Amino acid sequence: MRVRLDLAYDGTDFAGWARQPGLRTVQGALEEALGRVLRLSAPPVVVVAGRTDAGVHARGQVVHLDVPRTAWEQLPGRSARAPGEALVVRLAGVLPADVVVRAASPAPDGFDARFAALRRHYAYRLSDAAGGVPPLRRRDVVDARRAGGARHRLDVGAMDAAAAALEGLHDFAAFCRPREGATTVRTLLRYRWRRVEEGAPAGEAGLVVADVVADAFCHSMVRALVGAALAVGSGRRPVGWPAQVLAAAVRDPAVGVAPASGLVLERVDYPDPDGLAARVVQARARRDGCGERPAAGGPRQDG
Repeated sequence: MRVRLDLAYDGTDFAGWARQPGLRTVQGALEEALGRVLRLSAPPVVVVAGRTDAGVHARGQVVHLDVPRTAWEQLPGRSARAPGEALVVRLAGVLPADVVVRAASPAPDGFDARFAALRRHYAYRLSDAAGGVPPLRRRDVVDARRAGGARHRLDVGAMDAAAAALEGLHDFAAFCRPREGATTVRTLLRYRWRRVEEGAPAGEAGLVVADVVADAFCHSMVRALVGAALAVGSGRRPVGWPAQVLAAAVRDPAVGVAPASGLVLERVDYPDPDGLAARVVQARARRDGCGERPAAGGPRQDG
């Protein structure tokens, strides 16, 4: 049977999501814990909605895994818990403190954590405060000066205008690290900047935040988009510069890649159960120009 897990993690001390020999990764830690809790002869392989790079965090990551039904049904033991609740409790006892599985449930027919996803929502958080990043936010908020911003207050209005001009279906080759055989065409559904004013939730006031939503992201795309906006917000580039870079469709060395620590995968959206199968077929189609061509692979997600 297929199981969906919803999880969060602090990416600071991980070498990214994907399992790598000899390195501490989120996937490796999660699969090891699942193998122990489910008492399987070998750790299960999980499929993730968005593979994050080293240092990138997640509040709303989603994975799926296929497990023997008997292993699922035996999870509660003698307790009155449902299997999903029992799995969450047991994982809490074996996972490291920087990974938390928040929910576990049987997945509906046709569910695929990666290919069924409609939208990935990311946030990037900066501080341009004169005193630097609030101490309690030092792991998920970046000092704008360290990320290439100016030593004065960022022009968030200019950053927002520059970002909005990039929304839509485009070839984002100028903002992606190239991968042989991989397309860089994406639909950027939302890219906006805002300043969080006083009166916001604790720890948020005074921050500059980017909200970035797309059907999928290519490698380093979000952090490159942030780097381009920072060049505008600091006054080093005009508002129209990121759009000019996008139109060139060639990776521009003038676009800095913002530090990973400010990036958080906030949530992943999925269709209703009756729309899952159609979405998987659509997502597996390779984006080529502004059209779709069938292919076995799918887009890599950003970190």
